[in-house]
Amino acid sequence: MKWITREHPKIDRIACPWLIKRFIDPDAEIIYVPFDQVILKAKELNATPFDLPDVEYTHYDDQCTFDYFLKKHHLKDAALNRIALIVRGADTDRHDFAPQASGLSAIFMGLSQNIKDDHELLELGMKIYDGLYTWAKYLYQEKHTQAPAEQLLLEVYHKYLKQANIKKAPEWANELKEMIQDQVDTNMSLSLQQVSEELEINPAYLSREFSKYFENLTFGDYIRKMRIEKAIHFMQATNYSLTEIAYLTGFSDQSHFNRIFKKQMGENPSAYKKAMQKSKKDTNS
Repeated sequence: MKWITREHPKIDRIACPWLIKRFIDPDAEIIYVPFDQVILKAKELNATPFDLPDVEYTHYDDQCTFDYFLKKHHLKDAALNRIALIVRGADTDRHDFAPQASGLSAIFMGLSQNIKDDHELLELGMKIYDGLYTWAKYLYQEKHTQAPAEQLLLEVYHKYLKQANIKKAPEWANELKEMIQDQVDTNMSLSLQQVSEELEINPAYLSREFSKYFENLTFGDYIRKMRIEKAIHFMQATNYSLTEIAYLTGFSDQSHFNRIFKKQMGENPSAYKKAMQKSKKDTNS
């Protein structure tokens, strides 16, 4: 299958071809042409256009084309989700989305300046994203700085210095945090519409601003994260069945719970619970 987009790629137009060739269509042909020729050439070559306005594969809301590929092709992979956050941050200049976003942006801005042949740049980009995927799959929790002095300095930075640079949250964000915290002891049934009515804030504005004050997550993703954290607490502290835990944490059924848990944690809840119980048993023996 042929895929076509604008010439002179940097972020999304390198990341998406990598995703296509590695997870969707290994034999895909990627075509780069001038912006004003993309639609015309797409019809001539029977190619699917991507990453430009008014086509299916493009940006939606605060998400970029890479995000849409994941959604459209049902790619459920925690490592790809981690990469998506980095790509989104780099491609939209929201480097606060992921600490790696600014590095990715800097690398490809420099490479695009040095390499004028788009396919030569893509070939190198494929290797870079292969490395990024390996990191996101297996190594994302490892730290390069292992020395005690370096670790201590990092802790001071994150605990004190970094906090001083964080933009003060507006009053509505503080109220919303309290509302969500109150729901932790119930079944987490808050909806965006309910919250906007309670705070007397336009839901579109709330949806747009929410991620700035809640871990760079959308409202729905943040609530799901809170539900999963509560579910893990139940697994550790109670003997509830997974079906009971799904109900208590606000999921519509255990199937829904299993799907969201695996997306967030990389494995299904039964496997996670079994590993947790084994770890606890080994610790006590």
